[in-house]
Amino acid sequence: MSSLPTTLAPSSGQASAAGGAATTLILAVASFVIVTTEFLMVGLLPALARDLSISVTTAGQLVTLFAVVVMLAGPPLTARLSHVERKRMFLAVLLLFTVSNAVAAMATDFWVLAVARIVPALALPVFWGTASETAAKLAGPARAGRAVATVYLGISAAMLFGIPLGTVVGDTLGWRGAFWALALMSALVAVLLQVCMPKTAATGRVGLRQQARILRDPAFVANVLLSVTVFTAMFAGYTYLAELMEKVAGVPPAHVGWWLMGFGAVGLVGNWLGGKWVDSKPLATTAAFCLVLAAGMAATVALAAHTVGLAIALGVWGIANTALYPVCQIRVMKAAPQAQALAGTLNVSAANGGIALGALLGGASIDAWGVQSVAVVGAGIAVVAAVAATAISRRLKSRASQAESALVFREP
Repeated sequence: MSSLPTTLAPSSGQASAAGGAATTLILAVASFVIVTTEFLMVGLLPALARDLSISVTTAGQLVTLFAVVVMLAGPPLTARLSHVERKRMFLAVLLLFTVSNAVAAMATDFWVLAVARIVPALALPVFWGTASETAAKLAGPARAGRAVATVYLGISAAMLFGIPLGTVVGDTLGWRGAFWALALMSALVAVLLQVCMPKTAATGRVGLRQQARILRDPAFVANVLLSVTVFTAMFAGYTYLAELMEKVAGVPPAHVGWWLMGFGAVGLVGNWLGGKWVDSKPLATTAAFCLVLAAGMAATVALAAHTVGLAIALGVWGIANTALYPVCQIRVMKAAPQAQALAGTLNVSAANGGIALGALLGGASIDAWGVQSVAVVGAGIAVVAAVAATAISRRLKSRASQAESALVFREP
């Protein structure tokens, strides 16, 4: 009889590990669905604008609206809901996305669609800020890194393929069909999570005052503002890329989604390069990819009439665009090693601030100079971001050198 517990213990441990791995995979799929809900709109703008009889610029403000809500709601909502049991929280978020995507699919005018976008925007940063942490806890210390990487794979996949998938599905089923597909996926993931995810212990509440302490460091604030500038550059052009492909490059609407799919696929190279280089020189890596981004954007307009040249230019743009996602996240987190979770949440808010501003500036440039101007405006802002990253790097090196000199001077 004494051998029975010895036999059951490993089995129980294996079952727990299997359950944690299954939950992590489901969280990765949930991350894909949730983050795709934000970025899918970009690929649907031309079709949506035609159907609702509004301009592409007006439709583009739905991207701005979503990003502004994420930016403002992220830190306070994440702090206030940090004590909620994670399974219950994730199920509530997924059901909220199911309902809001269904409402979006049935929207008859701009304002109904706007409300259907505001509601999920409130929940997105809460999920984004807690999913990786939960996966790490479920996996245990030995597998925590792999679990977090798996969840972020879902987020990266949404950033890379959410827009082109939305365009392809939109061309096949219509933009309403794309939202119905998201509603169905959200519901299915909620069912899987209910079945597979164990309940977790609630975490301690993180107060807003505690979050604010991180903002006392000028270097950290500079890094956050740099993220705003970088994402403004990225989304001044990226928000209207589908429109740019149709109107400037002359790509048939039915083919735009496949071009954007290639844009995302090539971007995987940038994701790998950015993650590889950012650890050693985060600011220099940011500056370098901003310059590559500027070159790719400008070349896309210049080579729009030549298929091969357009493909190469979009490849350069895609590599830099995708690289800057992990580069900015890791750079900001490295700027606050004592509070990396909070830093990551604030960077998500900063990124969404840049997304909103980029969509706004891109829309204004279309009204003023035509759709081809969005790439030029984005390229100009990317150069500004590269200069800012270099200036911050030099300032930090100067400060470190002064601190080192002061320390040497004080030594007896």
